[in-house]
Amino acid sequence: MIEKFTQPLPHGITLSCRAAGLRGAPVLMFLHGFPEGAFVWDALLEHFSQPENGGYRCVAPNLRGFERSSAPADPSAYRPKFLVQDIAALITIETAASPTPGQLACLVAHDWGGAVAWNLANQRPELARQLVIINSPHPGTFLRELQSSPQQQAASAYMNFLIRPDAEKLLAQDDYRRLFEFFTNMGALDGPHPWLTDAVKAQYREVWDQGLTGGCNYYRASPLRPPTAKDPAAATISLPHSMLTIALPTLVIWALNDIALPAQLIEGLDAYIPDLRLKTVPDATHWIVHEQPGLVMGLLAEFLLLNR
Repeated sequence: MIEKFTQPLPHGITLSCRAAGLRGAPVLMFLHGFPEGAFVWDALLEHFSQPENGGYRCVAPNLRGFERSSAPADPSAYRPKFLVQDIAALITIETAASPTPGQLACLVAHDWGGAVAWNLANQRPELARQLVIINSPHPGTFLRELQSSPQQQAASAYMNFLIRPDAEKLLAQDDYRRLFEFFTNMGALDGPHPWLTDAVKAQYREVWDQGLTGGCNYYRASPLRPPTAKDPAAATISLPHSMLTIALPTLVIWALNDIALPAQLIEGLDAYIPDLRLKTVPDATHWIVHEQPGLVMGLLAEFLLLNR
Protein backbone atom coordinates (compact mmCIF):
# COMPACT_ATOMS: atom_id res chain seq x y z
CA MET A 1 0.00 0.00 0.00
CA ILE A 2 1.29 3.44 -0.94
CA GLU A 3 1.71 5.94 1.88
CA LYS A 4 1.40 9.63 0.96
CA PHE A 5 2.84 12.38 3.10
CA THR A 6 4.30 15.87 3.02
CA GLN A 7 7.84 16.26 4.34
CA PRO A 8 9.09 19.69 5.44
CA LEU A 9 12.86 20.13 5.01
CA PRO A 10 15.08 22.24 7.28
CA HIS A 11 15.78 24.83 4.59
CA GLY A 12 12.14 25.78 4.01
CA ILE A 13 11.20 23.51 1.09
CA THR A 14 8.45 20.91 1.45
CA LEU A 15 8.34 17.75 -0.67
CA SER A 16 5.20 15.68 -1.20
CA CYS A 17 6.22 12.04 -1.07
CA ARG A 18 5.00 8.52 -1.73
CA ALA A 19 6.40 5.56 0.16
CA ALA A 20 5.99 1.91 1.04
CA GLY A 21 7.67 -0.21 3.68
CA LEU A 22 8.55 0.22 7.31
CA ARG A 23 10.72 2.97 8.70
CA GLY A 24 13.87 1.47 10.15
CA ALA A 25 14.55 -0.72 7.11
CA PRO A 26 17.29 0.05 4.57
CA VAL A 27 16.06 2.84 2.30
CA LEU A 28 15.69 2.94 -1.48
CA MET A 29 14.91 6.38 -2.91
CA PHE A 30 13.43 6.97 -6.37
CA LEU A 31 13.63 10.27 -8.29
CA HIS A 32 11.29 10.96 -11.22
CA GLY A 33 11.79 13.18 -14.25
CA PHE A 34 9.86 15.59 -16.49
CA PRO A 35 6.92 15.74 -17.07
CA GLU A 36 6.24 13.10 -14.47
CA GLY A 37 5.65 12.71 -10.76
CA ALA A 38 6.48 10.35 -7.92
CA PHE A 39 3.54 8.08 -8.76
CA VAL A 40 5.46 6.56 -11.68
CA TRP A 41 7.46 4.52 -9.15
CA ASP A 42 4.47 3.02 -7.30
CA ALA A 43 4.94 -0.52 -8.62
CA LEU A 44 8.61 -0.51 -7.59
CA LEU A 45 7.84 0.96 -4.16
CA GLU A 46 5.34 -1.81 -3.46
CA HIS A 47 7.58 -4.55 -4.89
CA PHE A 48 10.78 -3.75 -3.00
CA SER A 49 8.99 -3.06 0.28
CA GLN A 50 7.83 -6.69 0.41
CA PRO A 51 9.91 -8.94 2.72
CA GLU A 52 10.57 -11.43 -0.06
CA ASN A 53 12.00 -8.64 -2.23
CA GLY A 54 14.29 -7.09 0.35
CA GLY A 55 11.86 -5.48 2.77
CA TYR A 56 13.15 -1.99 2.02
CA ARG A 57 11.70 1.34 3.04
CA CYS A 58 10.98 2.79 -0.43
CA VAL A 59 10.51 6.54 -0.86
CA ALA A 60 9.69 8.59 -3.97
CA PRO A 61 9.50 12.37 -3.54
CA ASN A 62 7.87 14.71 -5.99
CA LEU A 63 10.82 16.89 -6.84
CA ARG A 64 10.82 20.61 -6.11
CA GLY A 65 8.37 22.25 -8.53
CA PHE A 66 6.28 19.13 -9.16
CA GLU A 67 2.84 18.06 -7.92
CA ARG A 68 2.32 19.46 -4.37
CA SER A 69 5.99 20.02 -3.53
CA SER A 70 7.25 23.57 -3.02
CA ALA A 71 7.54 25.40 -6.33
CA PRO A 72 9.63 28.57 -6.11
CA ALA A 73 8.84 31.01 -8.92
CA ASP A 74 12.43 32.06 -9.66
CA PRO A 75 14.15 29.74 -12.18
CA SER A 76 17.43 30.16 -10.31
CA ALA A 77 15.89 28.16 -7.44
CA TYR A 78 16.16 25.07 -9.67
CA ARG A 79 19.92 25.09 -10.01
CA PRO A 80 21.61 21.78 -9.18
CA LYS A 81 22.90 22.85 -5.78
CA PHE A 82 19.36 23.48 -4.53
CA LEU A 83 17.96 20.27 -6.01
CA VAL A 84 20.77 18.27 -4.38
CA GLN A 85 20.12 20.07 -1.09
CA ASP A 86 16.49 18.90 -1.15
CA ILE A 87 17.34 15.24 -1.70
CA ALA A 88 20.25 15.27 0.75
CA ALA A 89 17.92 16.62 3.45
CA LEU A 90 15.25 14.03 2.65
CA ILE A 91 17.86 11.25 2.81
CA THR A 92 18.93 12.41 6.28
CA ILE A 93 15.32 12.31 7.48
CA GLU A 94 14.32 9.02 5.87
CA THR A 95 17.44 7.08 6.91
CA ALA A 96 17.56 8.30 10.52
CA ALA A 97 16.21 5.00 11.86
CA SER A 98 17.73 2.75 9.20
CA PRO A 99 20.69 0.38 9.76
CA THR A 100 22.92 2.99 8.04
CA PRO A 101 21.77 6.45 9.20
CA GLY A 102 22.57 9.07 6.62
CA GLN A 103 23.01 6.59 3.80
CA LEU A 104 20.61 5.05 1.28
CA ALA A 105 20.94 1.45 0.25
CA CYS A 106 20.46 2.77 -3.29
CA LEU A 107 19.41 5.90 -5.16
CA VAL A 108 17.37 5.16 -8.30
CA ALA A 109 16.62 7.92 -10.79
CA HIS A 110 15.24 8.65 -14.26
CA ASP A 111 15.43 11.67 -16.59
CA TRP A 112 15.68 14.93 -14.56
CA GLY A 113 15.76 12.85 -11.40
CA GLY A 114 18.90 11.32 -12.85
CA ALA A 115 20.43 14.76 -13.35
CA VAL A 116 19.90 15.40 -9.65
CA ALA A 117 21.26 11.97 -8.78
CA TRP A 118 24.42 12.38 -10.88
CA ASN A 119 25.17 15.63 -9.05
CA LEU A 120 24.40 14.20 -5.63
CA ALA A 121 26.58 11.14 -6.25
CA ASN A 122 29.46 13.38 -7.28
CA GLN A 123 29.12 15.91 -4.47
CA ARG A 124 27.80 13.77 -1.61
CA PRO A 125 28.78 10.14 -2.34
CA GLU A 126 28.49 9.21 1.33
CA LEU A 127 24.70 9.55 1.08
CA ALA A 128 24.21 6.35 -0.95
CA ARG A 129 25.84 2.94 -1.22
CA GLN A 130 24.79 2.45 -4.84
CA LEU A 131 23.38 4.39 -7.78
CA VAL A 132 20.98 3.31 -10.53
CA ILE A 133 20.36 5.63 -13.48
CA ILE A 134 17.64 5.02 -16.08
CA ASN A 135 17.88 6.99 -19.34
CA SER A 136 19.35 10.12 -17.84
CA PRO A 137 22.51 11.40 -19.52
CA HIS A 138 25.68 11.80 -17.53
CA PRO A 139 26.61 15.52 -17.63
CA GLY A 140 30.01 14.76 -19.17
CA THR A 141 28.73 12.79 -22.14
CA PHE A 142 25.66 15.03 -22.52
CA LEU A 143 27.80 18.15 -22.74
CA ARG A 144 30.09 16.44 -25.26
CA GLU A 145 27.16 15.48 -27.49
CA LEU A 146 25.38 18.84 -27.19
CA GLN A 147 28.57 20.57 -28.28
CA SER A 148 29.59 18.22 -31.08
CA SER A 149 26.66 16.13 -32.32
CA PRO A 150 24.03 17.58 -34.69
CA GLN A 151 21.93 14.48 -33.92
CA GLN A 152 21.85 15.27 -30.20
CA GLN A 153 21.27 18.95 -30.82
CA ALA A 154 18.24 18.09 -32.95
CA ALA A 155 16.98 15.49 -30.45
CA SER A 156 17.22 18.03 -27.62
CA ALA A 157 15.68 20.95 -29.53
CA TYR A 158 12.51 20.58 -27.42
CA MET A 159 14.48 22.00 -24.49
CA ASN A 160 14.52 25.40 -26.15
CA PHE A 161 10.74 25.25 -26.46
CA LEU A 162 10.41 24.50 -22.73
CA ILE A 163 12.32 27.65 -21.73
CA ARG A 164 9.93 29.94 -23.60
CA PRO A 165 8.00 32.29 -21.30
CA ASP A 166 4.72 30.89 -22.66
CA ALA A 167 5.75 27.23 -22.44
CA GLU A 168 3.40 26.43 -19.55
CA LYS A 169 0.42 27.94 -21.34
CA LEU A 170 1.15 26.06 -24.55
CA LEU A 171 1.72 22.75 -22.72
CA ALA A 172 -1.63 23.05 -20.94
CA GLN A 173 -3.63 23.66 -24.12
CA ASP A 174 -6.00 21.05 -25.55
CA ASP A 175 -5.99 18.87 -22.42
CA TYR A 176 -2.17 18.81 -22.27
CA ARG A 177 -1.90 17.61 -25.88
CA ARG A 178 1.79 18.45 -26.24
CA LEU A 179 2.71 16.76 -22.97
CA PHE A 180 0.86 13.57 -23.87
CA GLU A 181 2.71 13.63 -27.22
CA PHE A 182 5.96 13.21 -25.26
CA PHE A 183 4.62 9.71 -24.54
CA THR A 184 2.66 8.86 -27.67
CA ASN A 185 5.55 9.82 -29.96
CA MET A 186 7.43 6.91 -28.40
CA GLY A 187 4.70 4.31 -28.68
CA ALA A 188 2.83 4.76 -25.41
CA LEU A 189 -0.43 3.89 -27.21
CA ASP A 190 0.63 1.73 -30.15
CA GLY A 191 4.14 0.46 -29.42
CA PRO A 192 5.18 -3.05 -28.36
CA HIS A 193 4.57 -2.16 -24.70
CA PRO A 194 1.56 0.23 -24.65
CA TRP A 195 0.94 1.76 -21.25
CA LEU A 196 -0.89 5.11 -21.49
CA THR A 197 -4.30 4.02 -20.21
CA ASP A 198 -7.10 6.37 -19.21
CA ALA A 199 -6.23 5.70 -15.56
CA VAL A 200 -2.58 6.69 -16.10
CA LYS A 201 -3.66 9.79 -18.03
CA ALA A 202 -5.76 10.79 -15.03
CA GLN A 203 -2.72 10.43 -12.76
CA TYR A 204 -0.72 12.71 -15.03
CA ARG A 205 -3.48 15.31 -15.19
CA GLU A 206 -3.59 15.35 -11.39
CA VAL A 207 0.12 16.20 -11.32
CA TRP A 208 0.00 18.75 -14.14
CA ASP A 209 -3.09 20.48 -12.73
CA GLN A 210 -0.90 21.61 -9.82
CA GLY A 211 1.16 23.72 -12.24
CA LEU A 212 3.81 23.36 -14.93
CA THR A 213 6.10 26.28 -14.17
CA GLY A 214 8.29 24.32 -11.77
CA GLY A 215 8.98 21.62 -14.35
CA CYS A 216 9.80 24.18 -17.05
CA ASN A 217 12.10 26.01 -14.63
CA TYR A 218 14.43 23.00 -14.59
CA TYR A 219 15.20 23.76 -18.24
CA ARG A 220 15.35 27.51 -17.70
CA ALA A 221 17.91 27.08 -14.91
CA SER A 222 20.21 24.78 -16.87
CA PRO A 223 22.60 25.80 -19.67
CA LEU A 224 22.82 22.14 -20.77
CA ARG A 225 20.69 22.56 -23.87
CA PRO A 226 21.40 23.01 -27.58
CA PRO A 227 22.97 26.31 -28.63
CA THR A 228 20.94 28.70 -30.78
CA ALA A 229 21.76 31.89 -32.67
CA LYS A 230 20.66 33.94 -29.66
CA ASP A 231 21.83 31.65 -26.85
CA PRO A 232 25.20 29.85 -26.79
CA ALA A 233 23.90 27.52 -24.02
CA ALA A 234 26.06 24.38 -23.88
CA ALA A 235 28.57 25.72 -26.41
CA THR A 236 30.33 27.87 -23.82
CA ILE A 237 30.37 25.40 -20.91
CA SER A 238 33.43 23.58 -19.63
CA LEU A 239 33.15 21.17 -16.70
CA PRO A 240 36.23 19.96 -14.80
CA HIS A 241 36.64 16.19 -14.57
CA SER A 242 36.36 16.39 -10.78
CA MET A 243 32.72 17.49 -11.15
CA LEU A 244 31.90 14.48 -13.30
CA THR A 245 33.39 11.48 -11.51
CA ILE A 246 31.16 8.97 -9.73
CA ALA A 247 32.76 6.81 -7.05
CA LEU A 248 29.67 4.71 -6.26
CA PRO A 249 28.91 1.30 -7.76
CA THR A 250 26.59 2.36 -10.58
CA LEU A 251 24.10 0.58 -12.80
CA VAL A 252 23.00 2.43 -15.92
CA ILE A 253 19.89 1.05 -17.63
CA TRP A 254 19.56 2.48 -21.13
CA ALA A 255 16.56 1.98 -23.39
CA LEU A 256 17.88 2.19 -26.94
CA ASN A 257 14.70 3.49 -28.62
CA ASP A 258 14.82 6.80 -26.77
CA ILE A 259 14.40 9.42 -29.51
CA ALA A 260 15.46 12.26 -27.20
CA LEU A 261 18.56 10.56 -25.79
CA PRO A 262 20.45 8.54 -28.43
CA ALA A 263 22.80 5.74 -27.42
CA GLN A 264 25.91 7.86 -28.09
CA LEU A 265 25.30 9.28 -24.62
CA ILE A 266 26.45 6.04 -22.98
CA GLU A 267 29.72 5.97 -24.93
CA GLY A 268 32.66 6.84 -22.68
CA LEU A 269 30.82 6.52 -19.37
CA ASP A 270 33.63 4.39 -17.95
CA ALA A 271 35.90 7.45 -18.06
CA TYR A 272 33.78 8.92 -15.26
CA ILE A 273 32.50 5.82 -13.43
CA PRO A 274 35.13 3.20 -12.51
CA ASP A 275 32.57 0.77 -11.03
CA LEU A 276 30.04 0.75 -13.88
CA ARG A 277 27.52 -1.82 -15.01
CA LEU A 278 25.68 -0.94 -18.21
CA LYS A 279 22.52 -2.69 -19.36
CA THR A 280 21.05 -1.72 -22.72
CA VAL A 281 17.45 -2.62 -23.61
CA PRO A 282 16.79 -2.70 -27.37
CA ASP A 283 12.98 -2.77 -27.38
CA ALA A 284 12.31 0.08 -24.95
CA THR A 285 12.00 3.87 -25.03
CA HIS A 286 12.59 6.71 -22.61
CA TRP A 287 9.47 5.58 -20.74
CA ILE A 288 10.84 2.12 -19.91
CA VAL A 289 9.67 2.36 -16.28
CA HIS A 290 6.09 2.43 -17.56
CA GLU A 291 6.68 0.03 -20.45
CA GLN A 292 8.56 -2.77 -18.72
CA PRO A 293 8.44 -2.34 -14.93
CA GLY A 294 9.14 -6.03 -14.39
CA LEU A 295 12.39 -5.80 -16.34
CA VAL A 296 13.46 -2.72 -14.39
CA MET A 297 12.62 -4.46 -11.10
CA GLY A 298 14.66 -7.50 -12.10
CA LEU A 299 17.72 -5.48 -13.06
CA LEU A 300 17.52 -3.45 -9.86
CA ALA A 301 17.07 -6.55 -7.70
CA GLU A 302 20.12 -8.18 -9.28
CA PHE A 303 22.22 -5.06 -8.72
CA LEU A 304 21.14 -4.73 -5.09
CA LEU A 305 22.18 -8.32 -4.42
CA LEU A 306 25.59 -7.76 -6.00
CA ASN A 307 26.43 -5.01 -3.53
CA ARG A 308 24.74 -6.22 -0.38
